[in-house]
Amino acid sequence: MTTIGPGIAIILIAWIFSYNVPRKLPVGIVDMDHTSLSRQLARMTDATSIAKIKQNYISVDEARQDIENGSIDAIIYIPDGMEKDIYHGLSSKIAVYINNANALKGSLLGSGIRKSISTLSGGIKLQTQMKNGLTSDQAISMILPVRLRCELLFNPYTSYTYYLTAALLPVFLIVFVLLNAIYVIGSELYNGTGPKWIRSGNKNFIVSVLGKLLPYTVIYFCWAIVLNYILFYWLDMPLHGNIIFIILGELFVIIGYQSLAIAIVSITSNLRLSLSLGTAYSMLAISYSGLTFPVFGMSAFSQVFSGLFPFTYWNRLLISQSLRGEPAYNVMMPLFTLLIFISFGMLFIPLLKYKLLKRKLWGKI
Repeated sequence: MTTIGPGIAIILIAWIFSYNVPRKLPVGIVDMDHTSLSRQLARMTDATSIAKIKQNYISVDEARQDIENGSIDAIIYIPDGMEKDIYHGLSSKIAVYINNANALKGSLLGSGIRKSISTLSGGIKLQTQMKNGLTSDQAISMILPVRLRCELLFNPYTSYTYYLTAALLPVFLIVFVLLNAIYVIGSELYNGTGPKWIRSGNKNFIVSVLGKLLPYTVIYFCWAIVLNYILFYWLDMPLHGNIIFIILGELFVIIGYQSLAIAIVSITSNLRLSLSLGTAYSMLAISYSGLTFPVFGMSAFSQVFSGLFPFTYWNRLLISQSLRGEPAYNVMMPLFTLLIFISFGMLFIPLLKYKLLKRKLWGKI
């Protein structure tokens, strides 16, 4: 829980997303035209970084079987007579079928294929206009009278490091933090050693709690420093803000989850139930943090529910100081909220002491 588990989790996640951006996703093509233009479209699609033509099919039904079993992620259907229609000045429709079960992968693949088709279409229009006597600049102005300049501000490479790795690494860490704290506290209740634990702090139970949790706080804080090194130096995630606020937020979120462990064990008086609740609580954090779906787009209940997780505020702080480089006053509210979580858990220390002293009332748990 303190060395082997976090180490394996960190190495696994960092290795899985080490390529940062998905590349060469398999695509099938159904070419019913069999012309130089259709082959050029296939080559242009294959030349993109996101797509790779894996196989040619004789029918959509045959390709559909492979997209359903996961062998390919998209199908490009080129109809018969495409080149003939285009050379006669008519439009031709190319169908693209995308497996969007993975929304991010489907979006990137769809965008890459559309760009290759649009590039081919634009080139044909350009040649047609120039054959009619226009210069290249005039032809371009006819084809694109309004040009869209699109700039991605905070994740220009659509990198998994910026999006998933930066969230999954801390999530795995807080899982270990919370379950470890629940176990070391709940085991005192389970084994009936609560009175001895209380006496270890010279009758000051706060000292006993600090003595129990502080070594683990230091260990997990060291793991947090390792996470920073992996994110900002190994995986090259940008750091536009102040690393001090990120480190301070990590310390607060670790102590916050340890404090919540006190509350969970005190309320349930059951080690097994506490571990189950701790697992669910820590893993739900990523779903309601606003990482994959914005909080402002959630229902009113979900927006309130998202505020019940320290990770939500940690995620805001990390994005604020790493990707956006926001001013210092923008991190004050997340840090203050993390302090509230710490204080909330500390309120249950008297109840925990009572449960430890009255263990016979609850039985072995």
